[in-house]
Amino acid sequence: MAHVTELAPDTCTVVDLADRFGPIPLCRIRHDPPPGLASEDDVVELHDHEDRLYELIDGILVEKTVGAYESYLAVWLGHLLCTFLQENDLGIVLGADGMMRLSPGLVRIPDVSFISWERLPDRKVPRTPFFDLAPDLAVEVISKSNTRKEMDRKLADYFAAAVRQVWYVYPDAREVHVYTSPEQFTVLGEQDTLTGGDVLPDFSLNLQQFFAEP
Repeated sequence: MAHVTELAPDTCTVVDLADRFGPIPLCRIRHDPPPGLASEDDVVELHDHEDRLYELIDGILVEKTVGAYESYLAVWLGHLLCTFLQENDLGIVLGADGMMRLSPGLVRIPDVSFISWERLPDRKVPRTPFFDLAPDLAVEVISKSNTRKEMDRKLADYFAAAVRQVWYVYPDAREVHVYTSPEQFTVLGEQDTLTGGDVLPDFSLNLQQFFAEP
């Protein structure tokens, strides 16, 4: 006689994952703990003991995967922002390990983020595994394994947590999409200049130079 496998009440099915993230590669979904049962402690444990970065969404651990070129662009942009902030004392920049608890049970990890001093009490950098706040600016360098549905959900999470601006960097198209809300964005190409707007006044970046081969 065949046996029917009963799932734990909070675990997810493949259909649930597709509803949340679209056609995401299953290798990016952590199955231990089972999807739907993961916690913030699991995010920290995996970072500390396996040196792997997972975001936490609805109890699901989703691995952040970045190729070599995407990593180069993220580090280069972070360097340019840090250089700008050395002369403009507005806040700090975090890299790809900068984990953000946007709300209880929701951990996001931008590839690059800027946090203004106004969001950091006493201008001190927290020593906790997570920053319990949202950045002013979140930057994501889009890789081939990122799905449209996944990135749309991430936009909604960022702005719901009071992120002021989001930059999506598309290496293949050599474009940057600048979002001021989940629905409002500007597409900038190689012939354009990326500016910081109200978030980073006076910051500007020639995108042709940014996307040029090093």
